[in-house]
Amino acid sequence: MAKTVLIDSGAIVAALRKRDQHHVWARSNFEAFTTPCATCEAVVSESFFLLERAKQGKETLCTLLERGIIKVEFSLTPHLEETLHLIRRYRDTPMSFADACLVRMSEIHNDSVVFTTDSDFTTYRRNARQIIPVIAPW
Repeated sequence: MAKTVLIDSGAIVAALRKRDQHHVWARSNFEAFTTPCATCEAVVSESFFLLERAKQGKETLCTLLERGIIKVEFSLTPHLEETLHLIRRYRDTPMSFADACLVRMSEIHNDSVVFTTDSDFTTYRRNARQIIPVIAPW
């Protein structure tokens, strides 16, 4: 069974912005996935903001969402308590709302791996103690 790939905004932006330092790495990994990437609305929002000046970046992200290549598969309401607990737990990191949602998603999907350029995922733990598997450029 294939792992669930949870995609972070850093990986999305790197794959879509040619000037990003991780562009080649992110693009080649992203194109190698055989199943859609899962994410949350917070990551999509961050990505649209960060792609504001990238030529065709926002349009390409729209297409990836429309075609189901990236799927929003997280609703905060049933996971509000756990997500806010993560933000409070990692307040010294600090943890973004998008990162908290992805960590929560990794708890829900035991088979998941986070596709990210964010080294904070080496600090975060799912279910309080478990290392979160990542696909990262470092």
